[in-house]
Amino acid sequence: MNAFISLTRASDTVGLRIGKELPSHGLTEPQFGVLEALLHLGPLDQHVLGDKLLVSGGNITFIVDKLVKADYVKRIQSSCDRRCNTVHLTDKGRKLIESVFPLHLEFIISMMGALSSDDQAELTRICKKLGLANKTN
Repeated sequence: MNAFISLTRASDTVGLRIGKELPSHGLTEPQFGVLEALLHLGPLDQHVLGDKLLVSGGNITFIVDKLVKADYVKRIQSSCDRRCNTVHLTDKGRKLIESVFPLHLEFIISMMGALSSDDQAELTRICKKLGLANKTN
């Protein structure tokens, strides 16, 4: 139980700090996640994007709707299947994420600086082990 409590508290603490940092760039965590995924992976089917971010179909639709409204992304309907939309960064969205991502990365690096390189490697190994052991799909 102690390990679970420690993991949860550490995650909550880090999450709260990130939750305060991203709005200074005008983004929520899920919006940042979408823009970051599109920057690094390229255009993605909206369903695939939701799966990658561990977000339900309804929630990914809501997040993408907000990003479309802000002109950060656009949807392109599949010519093969009208139910499928591919999400693409717009020029405005690319400029935003390319400016915010390095700052966010620097912020994460500073938070993770509380751990040595060996500690970070061990944490990575343990988190992967825990995640894979409890994967439901």
